[in-house]
Amino acid sequence: MSQTAPPDLSRFRKQPVSFVRRSGRLTDKQQRAWDARGDAYVIDVPRAVARTSVELTWSLDVPQAFGRTAPLVLEIGSGLGECVAAAASSDPARDFLAVEVYEPGLAQTVVRAERAGLELGQEGLPNLRLVQANAAELLDTALPAGSLDELWVFFPDPWHKSRHHKRRLVNGSFAELAARAVRPGGTWRLATDWAEYAEQMIAVVEASGHFRNAHGAGRTAPRFPGRVLTSFERKAHAAGRAITDLEYVRV
Repeated sequence: MSQTAPPDLSRFRKQPVSFVRRSGRLTDKQQRAWDARGDAYVIDVPRAVARTSVELTWSLDVPQAFGRTAPLVLEIGSGLGECVAAAASSDPARDFLAVEVYEPGLAQTVVRAERAGLELGQEGLPNLRLVQANAAELLDTALPAGSLDELWVFFPDPWHKSRHHKRRLVNGSFAELAARAVRPGGTWRLATDWAEYAEQMIAVVEASGHFRNAHGAGRTAPRFPGRVLTSFERKAHAAGRAITDLEYVRV
């Protein structure tokens, strides 16, 4: 009797992931939206091993996922969907892909998208899709090279203890993945409320050689007007932490 060869996992998660999967129950409103309209937004991703992994041979057919060809914006760590839902609602000419590992966050994004659709007099936001996955794996193999018009990384976990810095999302290897995914002339936007992490971001991205600082080497950017004031950012302001925005152009 023939046996199926085991999958090749030689490339699977050689680096620590930048997140911790949290369990959490959906609220009644989230559950209703998830059951009724989740399939309209959530892209089914084949898994390698872990629940948030991405099968190495899978490639996302972006035009098929959105039903059209348009400039694509990817937000990594979309949280409760405040930013990406507002952006998709106000910019229907572009498509938005939100990546998040926390299921209640994805469900809340569906709630926001449905509410935004009602305000626009339409069913939901047809230019928004969601993926539950490790973003690094998505950028590495699943997204076609040069497919992103913009990449957004807003308030990634700072992992502020020194022994946890290796888990920070924005590092040298991630900059290579970003360079693969963002088209020449495309934009990588970042924001953080941790000054030391901002310094690391600047050092990492500018050392990669793939991106040009839109405001001059080592300089920060004005607040990106497309980034709505989220509940997370309000908490940062309340704690007295300054917000740093960065803007880089793929060369």
